[in-house]
Amino acid sequence: MISRKAKIGKNVEIHPLAYIEEDAEIGDNTQIGPFCIVRKNAKIGKNCKFTAYCEISDNVKVGDNTTMGSRCTISANAIIGSNVTVKYSFVLTDTPDLNKGDEKIVGRIGDSTLIGANVCLMPGFSIGENCIIGACSQVRSHVKDNEIWYGNPAKLFKKNS
Repeated sequence: MISRKAKIGKNVEIHPLAYIEEDAEIGDNTQIGPFCIVRKNAKIGKNCKFTAYCEISDNVKVGDNTTMGSRCTISANAIIGSNVTVKYSFVLTDTPDLNKGDEKIVGRIGDSTLIGANVCLMPGFSIGENCIIGACSQVRSHVKDNEIWYGNPAKLFKKNS
């Protein structure tokens, strides 16, 4: 189902079993696979691909040329850069900000980053630009630009040249 209030670009492919809520924006040449959900006010850039069972929550911003494998969940208000590749079963979590009541603390992923399968980005932490996060990692720290991390908890392996 596609809301009449959603803004859909040119040459967009939306699977008949996907769900696009009101005021969502999907850029040109983007593909939304089966059982994907794009929530209210989410903004997805051009030339993106979401395989299957992805949930892009309220107010999420996704840059151009970003790809997500199946079963990825992005919590509300997160920012995903351009040219990001996310493998399968990624979760970007949020949590209530105890100092601000209902406000949520969410993460951010920088441009040109690769995230392996089954990765979890814990609340309030971010991954910089040009990073690699190894499969099955749990990120519990801020990852600076140009770094490679892996493990549970994830730790710095080396700089990404």
